[in-house]
Amino acid sequence: MHRIKLTVAYDGTNYCGWQVQPNGVSVQSILQKAIENLLGEKTDVTGASRTDSGVHALGQVVVFDTDKNIPDWKYALAINQRLPKDIVVQKSEEVPLDFHPRYTDVEKTYEYRILNRRTQLPKERLYSYFVPKKLNVAKMREAGDYLVGEHDFKSFCSQKTKVLSTVRTIYSLELIEEGDIVTLRVSGNGFLYNMVRIIAGVLIKVGLEQKEPEEVKEAVEYPIGSAAGPTAPAHGLTLVEIKYP
Repeated sequence: MHRIKLTVAYDGTNYCGWQVQPNGVSVQSILQKAIENLLGEKTDVTGASRTDSGVHALGQVVVFDTDKNIPDWKYALAINQRLPKDIVVQKSEEVPLDFHPRYTDVEKTYEYRILNRRTQLPKERLYSYFVPKKLNVAKMREAGDYLVGEHDFKSFCSQKTKVLSTVRTIYSLELIEEGDIVTLRVSGNGFLYNMVRIIAGVLIKVGLEQKEPEEVKEAVEYPIGSAAGPTAPAHGLTLVEIKYP
């Protein structure tokens, strides 16, 4: 038996998210059908991150098991021939049978893109959140600094979150300005449901000067059950990379 690890990129616009859902087409279901078509047998496909509807990925990690003796690097080529153009396997490699994409120490990196200009750009409408009022990025950076480190992020997750602990570690948080695009880039050991989108929503509020950086500090130091701010729309978010030891 072989365990094959795939690094997958996708445009999440036309999908109900990563995970198989009864009410829509998911990235997982399309990828699984392509793999089963290649192998000629049923298989289970497991992903590292359950991205929501409309969220994109550059580095989703997926594994499946097979007893077929195909060179590991060939899987990417063969599976891509069976996928639509908005899902592409970037790399395929064999990993140990005890490797699990979710239950392993990781560093995940997400980016949230904000288009900050007076008018919308059509080519950006599916991949960034449009904010017409000028953002105070310096204040956003000040607020973001309070989020770095190990904290209880209870105030930065959805009420639907069902986990034993809401403590997570953010390794780095940057706000990068490139022309009209402001990109929030955040890396951590794991993220709660809607955590990055709520962080983005809170920092946008700070950038619009509707919330002070000190309020973010307070939300980190004194976590409560309700969100510290709005959840930014899904289409601005991309899962960039997942690093394993």
